[in-house]
Amino acid sequence: MIQSMTGFGKASLQLPSKKITVEIKSLNSKGLDLSVRMPSAFREMELGLRNTIAQRLERGKIDFSLYVEITGEETSSKVNIPIVKAYINQLKEVVNGDETELLKMAVRMPDALKTEREDIDEGDWNLIQGVIEEALDNIHNFRVTEGVALEKEFLVRISNILALMNETVALDGERIQNVKTRLHSAIEELKLNVDENRFEQELIYYLEKMDITEEKVRLENHLNYFIETLAGTEANGRKLGFITQEMGREINTMGSKSNHAKMQKLVVQMKDELEKIKEQVLNVL
Repeated sequence: MIQSMTGFGKASLQLPSKKITVEIKSLNSKGLDLSVRMPSAFREMELGLRNTIAQRLERGKIDFSLYVEITGEETSSKVNIPIVKAYINQLKEVVNGDETELLKMAVRMPDALKTEREDIDEGDWNLIQGVIEEALDNIHNFRVTEGVALEKEFLVRISNILALMNETVALDGERIQNVKTRLHSAIEELKLNVDENRFEQELIYYLEKMDITEEKVRLENHLNYFIETLAGTEANGRKLGFITQEMGREINTMGSKSNHAKMQKLVVQMKDELEKIKEQVLNVL
């Protein structure tokens, strides 16, 4: 079953003094393009976290965010009392103001607040890892759901190409007869005496050059292979992309050989359906 590279997962956890929220967003990309945002206190865990995300999500432009919201009384920011007092004393030398007003000015000065690094509690981190796994599960489920929608779209487009191809093949007899008639008429107009056997040989050679049977067989094989790959157990957007390239070659060759207005119109419609498939294949994991 295929998966989309587009997805979103979110999970949260309420600890005694803080709320942890994890958000993961994913868009399509040729490889893994991972961006991680989280408080500096958790930076030592980033390498392991990146490996976990890479193993679970494999590919895509991924934005991972871990937010910490303090909900209790504790805070990592504290007033730097000696610095604030020093600022107040210096301000008194400049202006003889009210203590409260001087304090308001002092706390806005550089280094008036100091942030103490908070060590990660191992028990809390184990709980946070559970939240990260939950968010990864959620984005995986999102990708699977999107993949189901993509698969339905692909099957419709493949069915359309197959139907158009069969219409094209059905017109082949009419095209061949038109070519024969046109060549006979041309010879009659020129009033040339030709060897009928030689003419038939040359005509057969000419018609073989215009024959689209091989292209029809190969295109049908590619269409079936595409469907088989969709139903496979492993998501493989790259393989689907390669198959669409092969489809395009066969459709283009059909168009160049057609030399028939109705057939060429059908070929254009096949190309249109294939382009829609190619656009969506870019979103497949």
